[in-house]
Amino acid sequence: MAQVAIVMGSNSDLPVVQGAIDQLKSFGVDFEAHVISAHRTPQRAEEFAKSAKENGVKVIIAAAGKAAHLGGVIAAYTTLPVIALPIKSSFMDGLDSLLSMVQMPTGIPVATVGVNGADNAGILAVQMLAVSDSALAEKLDKFKADMAKAVEEKDKKLQDELLNKA
Repeated sequence: MAQVAIVMGSNSDLPVVQGAIDQLKSFGVDFEAHVISAHRTPQRAEEFAKSAKENGVKVIIAAAGKAAHLGGVIAAYTTLPVIALPIKSSFMDGLDSLLSMVQMPTGIPVATVGVNGADNAGILAVQMLAVSDSALAEKLDKFKADMAKAVEEKDKKLQDELLNKA
């Protein structure tokens, strides 16, 4: 059963959304994905949001570009956490999407990652699930430790290269 649902306003968002999918897969988190438009299929968005919790979903990632109302519409109909993923899809380089997502009215919170920040959306969803899942929390601890080790290795390589050039 999917713990995370990913909704995107258009299938053209999939290349960006793939980062979230890859992160969820790497942590072994079951997910589902759908194309739902806040503007073209508003009833479908409402139905999806209202039934997500009873379908076992615990976190929703909503990806959209341009007006980017999908995350807010979904959040209006559920108490599940919603992570908005703004897609760079217009002449404003995604700033329009980002601002649409972070300027939600009181009572309809939507967590928002950076423009095209799909990897972070996936990781944030995993972190939310890990609050009540110790096995996921351990995977996240390892993930963070591996990231730190990779940075240390890059620094060592840089220092070695600098010393060899001197």
